[in-house]
Amino acid sequence: MKKTDILVIGAGIAGLTFAIKIAEKRKDLTITVLTKTNRSESNTRYAQGGVAAVWNKDIDTYEKHIADTLDAGDGLCDKEVVEIVVKEGPIRVKEIINWGTRFDKTKDDDYDLGMEGGHSEYRILHYKDLTGWEIQRALVEKAQTYKNIEIFDHFFAVDLITQHQLGRVVTRVTPNVACYGAYVLDLETRTIETINAKTTIVCTGGAGQIYRNTTNPVIATGDGIAMVYRAKGRLENMEFVQFHPTALYNPAGENPDFLVSEAVRGFGAILKTQDGKEFMQKYDERLSLAPRDIVARAIDNEMKTRGDDYLCLDCQHLDKEAFIKHFPTIYDKCMSLGIDPFKQMIPVVPAAHYLCGGVKTDQIGRSSVQRLYACGECTSSGLHGANRLASNSLLEAMVFAHRIAKDVLENIDDYDWMEGIPGWNAKSTTDPKEMVLITQSNKELKEIMSSYVGIVRSNVRLNRAKDRLTLLYRETEQLYSTTTLSPQLCELRNMITIGYLVTSSAAMRRESRGLHYTTDYPEQMDYIETMIL
Repeated sequence: MKKTDILVIGAGIAGLTFAIKIAEKRKDLTITVLTKTNRSESNTRYAQGGVAAVWNKDIDTYEKHIADTLDAGDGLCDKEVVEIVVKEGPIRVKEIINWGTRFDKTKDDDYDLGMEGGHSEYRILHYKDLTGWEIQRALVEKAQTYKNIEIFDHFFAVDLITQHQLGRVVTRVTPNVACYGAYVLDLETRTIETINAKTTIVCTGGAGQIYRNTTNPVIATGDGIAMVYRAKGRLENMEFVQFHPTALYNPAGENPDFLVSEAVRGFGAILKTQDGKEFMQKYDERLSLAPRDIVARAIDNEMKTRGDDYLCLDCQHLDKEAFIKHFPTIYDKCMSLGIDPFKQMIPVVPAAHYLCGGVKTDQIGRSSVQRLYACGECTSSGLHGANRLASNSLLEAMVFAHRIAKDVLENIDDYDWMEGIPGWNAKSTTDPKEMVLITQSNKELKEIMSSYVGIVRSNVRLNRAKDRLTLLYRETEQLYSTTTLSPQLCELRNMITIGYLVTSSAAMRRESRGLHYTTDYPEQMDYIETMIL
């Protein structure tokens, strides 16, 4: 058993920002950070667009950013949380700049602020089209300067440890449930280790891999949300899955889908049909810069109506030199597939991009389980509501990482390690004889979610999805209980859980709101509520 003061599960912007802030204040505390691949790989790394923050106060205000966020969230944002994130955000951005993060500047040495869908002003700080990569680089380098931060690569968190592992029956209404660390699979030795922690923070990112087409990396399998759910923690708003309108269409297929950033439309690119006709005027007066839920549904509807496999993003009228400077990765990717953005339109399709629901947290980032915090995309903090405003996610992670760090520092000395935690029980399990059982179930899950729980839903589709997912769940739990653990099996188990939660939440919401659109209830209801699981 390993003992640590603080266990951080996930090494993206949320986890590393938190760890650095703790390490700066308390050099006596041990901070253990786990990542299931390596420390440079995270959801953060794939964020192209940038960070939204009120930077140029001559033209922008907190009130404008708050209003844009509330409008995108379609009535389900927590206004107090929105105000907290928007007002505290610029301070947190300045911190990561001081830690070595670079953002693009103009010739006058001012920050080159971008525009994205749903925003009323230019407020997006970015580093070319690799903003997430740049932030991840700076945070990893900063974290490695602290001796009390220990980052473990290739360690997969399997389950959180609560009173359940100590022999007590725990339900979602059991009072005073607390977290004492996690069971962790060492991917090199394939052994399960017990990490005993005074406090734990889950920063595991999203779950886009439950869909066939997603911009998320292969690690985005919803592990943290599934673990908190099994630990009887509260979740909410799981039905709100954001589909990015413009993933690059590649008939050869690739995982993940390559993202054509929303910033390209902010730069002036225009959505068109394959025959070169604009269509967004039929759906929203903001045209190609409408919020993502509106644009994604518009593209989905046009594709189905016309019978097309993709629509197009027209960049041919833009300044070539400026485009290549701002979007070098996108330009190189297009050219590698034989698509010259200045001679032909870029083919695009919607792809699963961001989960707006997750672990229900308060304004400090505390979950419903004591000693357990959550931060970043795995949470439902109240910021995003029914639809995330572009480039608010990195801001949210930084603001809540700071707030959680402050709360942990105020309370950590009141905690001690739990005694008597049993080791992992692997008795009566054998090595899996057929990996095809896992890989085939993975394919089935993606097909079910993509076909029945996508951009447009219905009662019939959702009921069919629940039936299919229930069968997959039973088969996978049988496999889980009889074979030794592998990362593939653990991820499959987590993704099936997430798929079922998304589907169940969607079935409960009998209205169309934000990212959830159902043909059975196309209108938005007057009452507003969140779906808590």
